[in-house]
Amino acid sequence: MRLTSTAERPLPRADVDPERWPDVAALPGASGVRTAVARRVVDSALDRLPLRVRLGGRGTLGLGGPELVVHDPDAFHRRIGAQGLIGFGESYQAGEWDADDLVGVLTVLAAHAATLVPAPLQRLRDLWAQRRPPAQRNTVAGARANISRHYDLSNDLFALFLDDTLTYSAALFQGFPASWSGLAEAQRRKVDRLLDLAAVGPGTRVLEIGTGWGELALRAAARGAHVTSLTLSAAQRDLALARVREAGHEDRVDIRLCDYRESEGTYDAVLSVEMVEAVGEEYWIGYFRTLDDRLARGGRAAVQAITMPHDRMLASRHTYTWIQKYVFPGGQLPSVDVIERVTGEHTRLRTARRDGFAPHYAETLRLWRERFTERADEVAALGFDATFRRMWTLYLAYSEAGFRSGYLDVQQYLFTKEPAGPGTAS
Repeated sequence: MRLTSTAERPLPRADVDPERWPDVAALPGASGVRTAVARRVVDSALDRLPLRVRLGGRGTLGLGGPELVVHDPDAFHRRIGAQGLIGFGESYQAGEWDADDLVGVLTVLAAHAATLVPAPLQRLRDLWAQRRPPAQRNTVAGARANISRHYDLSNDLFALFLDDTLTYSAALFQGFPASWSGLAEAQRRKVDRLLDLAAVGPGTRVLEIGTGWGELALRAAARGAHVTSLTLSAAQRDLALARVREAGHEDRVDIRLCDYRESEGTYDAVLSVEMVEAVGEEYWIGYFRTLDDRLARGGRAAVQAITMPHDRMLASRHTYTWIQKYVFPGGQLPSVDVIERVTGEHTRLRTARRDGFAPHYAETLRLWRERFTERADEVAALGFDATFRRMWTLYLAYSEAGFRSGYLDVQQYLFTKEPAGPGTAS
């Protein structure tokens, strides 16, 4: 059995905790017909790709390239037939397939995402794709629950694979390949660029939507700004407050457990780093209106956002994904087109500048993934079992592949605010 360079030995399903991972421990119910259709569609798609796919002693598929080893083809096809890409991810968690170059395999799949499913089946997507559960809607209460499921996992877990700035978003490097020793400085460079875009300096009133673990608030306060930062994660807030106290910025930084929809006041600068992805399509208008409402006349808003192609966003907008089920409940990526449409039609925010830097995110994720793998024993000591560790490895590799393939991008936006017209509020 081959081992992956980014994960542990594949697990027999008997070793998966059925209480914690019920849909991984047991194979889903699926009709023989549906499984047979999935086998035909999946194998046909894989056979056309620059991959080498070994099907558990049943031969090989593909045009050659990174190797995907399917240890249990029957389970692999059954899961995909029953649950599509959710089944593909759960099959990896269960140890039913593996890859020596996991990112390489996933990059090929991401690059061909639009054509993996035949056009006739794509048109019937609403019939076979799972719908998002209502419980994951980002209402005020739902958003708190969704955020907690990811960001309240454990501060110690995130500290094991993030750098000393505890920044959980794309870094901005000066050159490639990036190195771990340069990651913290690259994160500070990213934060400083956002602060520069928003013209943050002494006395600036700053609103931050999405605190993280406090690095942006700390660097803004060090410039002499007064920062109000909003988060829904109690664990993040606790650690961010400790970092603020340690830096001696209690008089300049106020970190609140508060939904962006409950914010008040006006500010010279509004900043939000990779927060819009957690908002959900039905709330995007409200999110950008909040930025507009909180921004004072003449102010600037700097936003960092992960984006996906508009056609793929439209095709997948109602689909329930493996990432939503296991990693980011309620998450949804916007497109550049939709951000422009929402801000243009529903706010007075206008894009003054937009810069994409997807390769930088790919390198950031590679460094996180390698660090996570190196410290797997420490992750286990925190109580995260092998199924979780395979899940997290797949999440980091899947995300890295998205940026390497061009399926995903990350943007830094500068928005300015148009003056109020006659009869409108400022």
